[in-house]
Amino acid sequence: MVMSGEKTGTGPAAQAPISLRERKKQLTYQAVSDAAIAMFLERGFDKVSVAEVAAAADISKPTLFRYFPAKEDLALHRFADHEDEAARVVAARGQDESPLDALRRHFLDGLERRDPVTGLCDHPQVLAFHRMLYGTPSLVARMYGYQGRSEAALARALGDAVPDRLAAGQIIAVQRILALENWRRIDAGESADEVYEDAVRAAELGFVQLRSGLEKER
Repeated sequence: MVMSGEKTGTGPAAQAPISLRERKKQLTYQAVSDAAIAMFLERGFDKVSVAEVAAAADISKPTLFRYFPAKEDLALHRFADHEDEAARVVAARGQDESPLDALRRHFLDGLERRDPVTGLCDHPQVLAFHRMLYGTPSLVARMYGYQGRSEAALARALGDAVPDRLAAGQIIAVQRILALENWRRIDAGESADEVYEDAVRAAELGFVQLRSGLEKER
């Protein structure tokens, strides 16, 4: 698996059982996306047609587009599964834990687990996926759409007032920058274990800045 396709929230919504129909739908999403990603990694994103993906998945092209509105979504399906992750973390936090503390804890836990979403993962397949992603302008552009929806979901979880939307934008931006820096170092040849301590320090700094603001005390 290139990216985890499972929801990682711990609140009641994340625990709710899903219907057999919805489960079959999720399995179809995953199977088609897996087939597409394998072809993209082997031949390059731009050299694989949607028709070829549909044929490999044994479905029609119209059916494929009912699951994935755009070709880019075939590659970014894993990111779609993480769209509301920050919102779910906030919703599932303990009564005595602030939203920012919950998000910090979750991000640090992801670093320790080498979660691909944090950029701190040197599995060859993950590296290949990230190289394809960041090397394909249309995928990068599409990914910003996913991040925008993640920001909106987090803002709603925080309360959806203007300060909440400002906070959500800053939080998602910090997580994106931290993940990108981790990936850049690993792509340059360092291992996840070598980057880990610096990644933790950078994450701590990022969350301190979120908590205190950017202006230094005088």
